[in-house]
Amino acid sequence: MNHTVGLWIFLLCLEFNFLVVKGIFMDKLASKKLCADEECLYAISLARAEDDYNAPDCRFINIKKGQLIYVYSKLVKERRAGEFWAGSVYGEQYEDQMGTVGYFPRSLVTEQHIYQEANKTLPTKVRHELVI
Repeated sequence: MNHTVGLWIFLLCLEFNFLVVKGIFMDKLASKKLCADEECLYAISLARAEDDYNAPDCRFINIKKGQLIYVYSKLVKERRAGEFWAGSVYGEQYEDQMGTVGYFPRSLVTEQHIYQEANKTLPTKVRHELVI
């Protein structure tokens, strides 16, 4: 009897570990992106949010109307997919905080200043990390 209980506990733990390791894989937003440099490190432009945006998942950033966003890459639109850019936003006191980086819809913003041309077409990379 004691051996059976131990076996059941082991099987339950095994099932729990399987569920944790399984994770969720998210679809790629695009296959290519436009950047100003080979590493997409330098800002392409500065944009201002025209409306609030609540991020649907961890790849995206929350944006408030009027917030300034540094744009680092622009995903090349594919078929029926939306057009997304990648950038960073800062809180109210951005001097003291690191920016939050992620994607946002291009239709949400108006470019205020273009720093440099996004003339490098690069493949997007998928990191095979688990999201639990």
